[in-house]
Amino acid sequence: MSTSGESLPKPIVKIPRAGYGFREGRGFSIGELKEAGLSVGRARALGLYVDCRRRSIRRDNVEALKRFLKTVEAEAKAEASQSVKQSEG
Repeated sequence: MSTSGESLPKPIVKIPRAGYGFREGRGFSIGELKEAGLSVGRARALGLYVDCRRRSIRRDNVEALKRFLKTVEAEAKAEASQSVKQSEG
């Protein structure tokens, strides 16, 4: 059930032992998913990567997940309303 129009958000992680900097991570931490209101199974069903080894919770990642969820829900509502309109007439 991945979205066609919206690209998947990329997790951001801090570079360890390299001073200051960030890079794209392997997946979202379980804590980030919980704060965004997602379970691990639902996140994987949406096509998101989950990194069970990570324990940090980055606010940027939580906000990206929340924005992604809003677009997914909006697309689902639009599809549902179109299917109702088609079945009516």
